[in-house]
Amino acid sequence: MRVFELMKEVLDVEKLKTITFEKKNTMLILNKNISKLLIFSFLIFVSCQGEIEEQKTNNQVSIAKDSPFTSYLQRVVMVKTADDNIIDKSSYCTVKFPYTVTVNDVTIAINSADDYAKVVSNINANTTDDDIVKIIFPVTMIYYNYEEELIQNELQFNALLDYWESLPDLLAKINCLNISYPIVLNVYNSSNQSANSVVIANDEAFYNFINNLSSGKLFAINYPISLKDNNNHTKIINNNSQFDDAIEDAIEHCSSNLNTSLNFLETIISGSWKVAYYYDESDKTFLYKDYQLVFKNDFTVKAVKSSTVLNGTWETKVENGVREFKIHFDSDNPLHELDEGWKLFEFNNSQIRFRGNTSDSGTQTEYFYLIKI
Repeated sequence: MRVFELMKEVLDVEKLKTITFEKKNTMLILNKNISKLLIFSFLIFVSCQGEIEEQKTNNQVSIAKDSPFTSYLQRVVMVKTADDNIIDKSSYCTVKFPYTVTVNDVTIAINSADDYAKVVSNINANTTDDDIVKIIFPVTMIYYNYEEELIQNELQFNALLDYWESLPDLLAKINCLNISYPIVLNVYNSSNQSANSVVIANDEAFYNFINNLSSGKLFAINYPISLKDNNNHTKIINNNSQFDDAIEDAIEHCSSNLNTSLNFLETIISGSWKVAYYYDESDKTFLYKDYQLVFKNDFTVKAVKSSTVLNGTWETKVENGVREFKIHFDSDNPLHELDEGWKLFEFNNSQIRFRGNTSDSGTQTEYFYLIKI
């Protein structure tokens, strides 16, 4: 099955088309000048330095592929895989319409997301039946990254579920946030100093654009854009900072993004952690990635690197519905820079993500990610 290679290779997709100027012999000089103007304007908009990082010019912010904001954007536009969990029991794939299931010996045609309610109604209709949902095979599964695979029988389907179960906890799609399309992205390629614009028509096109973005390219969203939440309320977004805040709000308040079965305190004191990502004005992960962190229930923390052992403390509290977290090492300790008033962004059994302060200009946010060893 191709699904077993899903996490090891990037899906080959048709490159997104970009908007370019037609070059005709009679317009050659004019178009060269227009191209130069585009590049010059974008160079004002994007400042390319030795290290690619988020930068602000003309009320817009350029974004690199390895930016935390980019990863959250991609999770917003992933396939909606959680809606049919009552049928396929996985948040990393969904069954492609149309297909048929049986519930308590009743056959139900699933032609759209509205038909999930029929399955729920059947399950709730009687308390004495088995409520087992059986898929009529073959069906096509769509994965969170838009890849599709034909599943011929229940044996293949069970192997698929076992595959997802065997993987480390993945941070799934961010629900309750929908982009109103089309939107325009301004793209700058630092390798050849070219600039162009891309029209994005839907979630799949946006996901594939980010997936295929090379390390030498930066992109910027042409604001304003419109977002809709799960209540279908429209919100006008004027910059990356507002978009980032909308994503944070969706993670914290959308019920389908919350895992209420997890307890933060139990999670953080369970096992050992390492710094997966640390950003403060620039990516500084390399300074801390070799430390093994153990958080103890007496609110002490031990950091081990080879033969070096460093001791510190940690604390946490919930303030106005937001969990705050602070880690403390002595000022002469190489881990002292981690001392911040962090806010919990999201977590699962194997990943914990914190956000720090955002600069007054709205261009930079501090990030602190932990991953279980």
